[in-house]
Amino acid sequence: MKEETTSDYLRTCFKKDPDVVWRKIADEFVLVPVRRKLGDLENLFTLNEVGARIWEVIDGKKKVWEIKRILCREFKAEETVMEKDLIEFLQQLEKIGMIEQV
Repeated sequence: MKEETTSDYLRTCFKKDPDVVWRKIADEFVLVPVRRKLGDLENLFTLNEVGARIWEVIDGKKKVWEIKRILCREFKAEETVMEKDLIEFLQQLEKIGMIEQV
C-alpha cells in the first residue's frame, strides 16, 4: 500500500453490516451473517481477541487511525505492526461485506 493510500485509509470510517451478529461462544468470538443460510458453516468467522476488539470498536464514527490508537494502547503493540495488521483485517472484512465505508 502506498504511503498516500495508507494515509487516506487511516482517515476512513467503517460501519458494520447490520445483518451480522457477534457472539462469544466458549473462548471464541464468532461473526455470523444472519442473512445467509444458517446451516452454511462457511459463513461463520472466528476472531481472535484483537479481531474481536476491532469489531467491537467499529461504530461508523471512529476513523481507522483512532481504532489503531485504541488497539496500540490496549494491547501494547507497536504502531507500524498494528497499522499493517489492522488495515489488512479491515480490508478482509470489507471484501466479504461485513463492513463498509461510511
